[in-house]
This record gives sequence, C-alpha cells and structure tokens, in this order.
Amino acid sequence: MKDAEATRERLIAAARTMFAKRGYEGTTVREIAGEARVNPALINRYFGGKEKLFAEAVSISLDLPNLKDVERGVIGRRLVEHFFTRWEGSKRDDLLRVLVRTAVTNDEAAARMRTILFTQVAAMVEQVTGPDRAKERAGLIATQILGLAYARNVLALSDRELARDTVIVMIGDTIQRYLVEELP
Repeated sequence: MKDAEATRERLIAAARTMFAKRGYEGTTVREIAGEARVNPALINRYFGGKEKLFAEAVSISLDLPNLKDVERGVIGRRLVEHFFTRWEGSKRDDLLRVLVRTAVTNDEAAARMRTILFTQVAAMVEQVTGPDRAKERAGLIATQILGLAYARNVLALSDRELARDTVIVMIGDTIQRYLVEELP
C-alpha cells in the first residue's frame, strides 16, 4: 500500500508540473507518466483517466485572507487586492490560472472550480456575515472574481486596458455589496 500511495503522489506532483507548464489540453497522459517515471496505465488505475487526475492535481487553496481584523467597509476591496496578489503572483499559482482557462471547456475543471469557490468563499463569507445565505453570497462574489480572472488570464487584459486601481475600487465595492447588503 505504501508503494501505491507513493506512486499516486508522484503522479499528482508530475501532473501539477505538466499542467502548469503546458495547460490541460497541451499535456498528455504519457508526458505525466514520463515525468513521474511510471507506466501510463497507472493513471487510469489510480485516477480513472486524465480528467480525474487533473481534478485531483488542482485541489487548490485560495488562501483567502482572515477578515476578522479588516475594517468592515473595505472587505470587498481587500478581497480584490488578494485576487491580484494570489492569482497574478508567484509561479506556484500557475495551476490556478490553468484551472480558470480549462474550466471554460472542461466539465471536470469547471466542477473543481465550483467546489473550490463554494467551499472556500462560502466559509470566508460566513466569517463576515454568518451562515444565512452564505452560499448565495459566495456565488455572487464568484461571478465577479471569475469574470476578473477570465478577463486577466484568458483574454489577457493587462493594467493598460484594465487598471488595477480602478478594478480594486469598482469590483471591490460590488463584492462589498454582495457581502453586506440585504439580498432580495
């Protein structure tokens, strides 16, 4: 069992590396297996195929900030600032960008993105507003964050076309409304 778990972990690590480098569509099962130094058939055995391996490899934490000490009136802006830091920051965030691009055309990636957003964002919303309609508020927030992620990472709108300071204020204020205003 120990060897099987080690092989499984090597496949996940290799998949993360390859998906980050080449994206979902540009990565083959053979390349992942080669990177992990295992037989490609083990991907089907352990994961049931490339899509399920991808879903496992992109189990990502959004590392949302602790909002308990943030002034209530600026939480939305702080979240957008976090978006820029987290999603456009280091190399370690390549998988997050790949997941956003892949979710557009891949059902498994879209499902993984929904799970990440609803689990992590809803928990953050509960910190601010409590459990009442937290998932609905999280869904509203996701529309803004995913729209921004798509614009920046798929359409490649840069600071020239979409100034960061403007985005922080405008989208941040919209997210703020989703967080604290009474829902219809």
